[in-house]
Amino acid sequence: MNPIPPELLDRLASLSPQQLVFLSGYAWAKSQGAESGTAPLARPFQAEPQTARTVTILSASQTGNARKVAEELLIKLETAGVNAKLTAAADYKTKQIAAEDILLLVTSTQGEGEPPEEAVPLYKLLTGKKAPDLSKVSFAVLGLGDSSYPDFCKAGKDFDAALVQHGAKRIGDLGVCDLDYQAAAAEWVAQTAAQVAELAAGGSAASAAAPSGHNQPDGVHYSKEQPFTAVLSARQKITARQAEKDVAHIEIDLAGSGISYQVGDALGIWPVNDENLVAEILQHSGLNGSETVQKADGSLTDIRTALLHDLDITQTTPQFVQQYAVLCGSEALKRTVEESEALNAYIALTPPVGVLAAYPHACDAQTLFGLFRAQTPRLYSIASSQEEVGEEVHLTVGVVRFDHHGNSYTGAASGWLGSRLEEGGTLRVFVEPNKLFRLPENGDTPIIMIGAGTGIAPFRAFMQQREANGDSGKNWLVFGNQKFTDDFLYQAEWLQYRKAGLLTRADLAWSRQGKEKVYVQHKLAEAAAEIWAWLQQGANIYVCGDATRMARDVENTLLGIIAEQGKMSSDDAEDFLNEMREGKRYQRDVY
Repeated sequence: MNPIPPELLDRLASLSPQQLVFLSGYAWAKSQGAESGTAPLARPFQAEPQTARTVTILSASQTGNARKVAEELLIKLETAGVNAKLTAAADYKTKQIAAEDILLLVTSTQGEGEPPEEAVPLYKLLTGKKAPDLSKVSFAVLGLGDSSYPDFCKAGKDFDAALVQHGAKRIGDLGVCDLDYQAAAAEWVAQTAAQVAELAAGGSAASAAAPSGHNQPDGVHYSKEQPFTAVLSARQKITARQAEKDVAHIEIDLAGSGISYQVGDALGIWPVNDENLVAEILQHSGLNGSETVQKADGSLTDIRTALLHDLDITQTTPQFVQQYAVLCGSEALKRTVEESEALNAYIALTPPVGVLAAYPHACDAQTLFGLFRAQTPRLYSIASSQEEVGEEVHLTVGVVRFDHHGNSYTGAASGWLGSRLEEGGTLRVFVEPNKLFRLPENGDTPIIMIGAGTGIAPFRAFMQQREANGDSGKNWLVFGNQKFTDDFLYQAEWLQYRKAGLLTRADLAWSRQGKEKVYVQHKLAEAAAEIWAWLQQGANIYVCGDATRMARDVENTLLGIIAEQGKMSSDDAEDFLNEMREGKRYQRDVY
């Protein structure tokens, strides 16, 4: 047998999978005596032609990370010559899943292990009574999550289990990624792309596709990785002095940035940690703050600067407690770590500085640095329309305050924005688009806005936009907070909208105003007939607020209204609400 010349091997290495398949057929035909330029060039195989494999990538994202990973997977597959399409879960028709060939799902997790908002219809289908037979589907799932929560990557795990339960065949193992997801996600993308390319080449010649090009637009594009340095132009407390809650209206100057946003979007804030908190952490660790540490990118800084800017020092993670228990040698802390329920309870009640205060232990700066995870930006629903405020962006920030071991603390971003950062000071920001929380394109469409506490923020933006557009659609606000006298956020503005007729109706729920606690879901139930009438007129429903309690209670109430008023079974009411969700008529911005 004669060896193949090296120069020919080099040429073969540059061919795509489709070209190699064609070449193998051509070579086989030549071995059977076919002449160059004859039929085998056009038809290399005498065997039955095989159907091309189709690949669908689904991204189910809450803050954009899952979408980025899905885009990287698409580029990897296109580079390998595989024809794949990328679809956001919000744009996916769930009932077509049984007809998929190869399905690759990248999903985040939110709340208490729930799927991201755009993937709820698919989740309900796969975990409900009407789940289809998926025996013809091959799949792989990557889950993104936050290991500081007990239900780490639960949405990814649930999707993976549901797909298997209904007959789908795994291509590869379930992938899970923490907040610093990049390395683990890149490894999963590479492995999955290789497995899919092998399937596509083995099953048939998938049509080649040129990389679609996911380049940034020309000019400066501000993002989480490249934020804009803005200026805090105004801060005003909008709850009463005696109110239990401390809520601030924040105005940020974006002059010169060219940044644009839409109502419904969120603003990302990179916080700066509290200097007093940093000093206390250093004290418990026996450090003075000038010690040098090496960051993940190899650069050097001092530990004080790292604690101020680079590390999340306000949220306790299981890894932090586990590592610190070994480091300090406390038997009591080790016993807590060994019991998952005890560990979760401890984490919920104890900030990192509380762990250090209870078990102080001298350690070197690099070890202390390694206990904390990297700082992450906080996202706030935008409370303004650019048509109204121009080169500004407004936020509604509830300042988190709590006491522990005799000291008072605030949330990393809320405390910084709501009290520590002075007007005129700078902060790093970026816009996080939220295509799943948009006003209807038709301005005549009625809308029902349901929010509690700072969940009123995007609805302030909605009203500004509807007024600027001259929209004629009816607007109904259902808002809840503790007390009318203390917590009616933006009261003067809402009263003006009502007086002008732009706000058609307002139902207000005050949980600490009278003898009984009244919440937004109670107001919805009282207005069940009117809610149903608005839905029959084509109204969109928007919900903004806490995912674990408020949003869940609201959804259950809406299901009850639909079942009662529409004379449906509970299953049919679920289907009705899911159809609204898929039709972008039921949208939630929950956290």
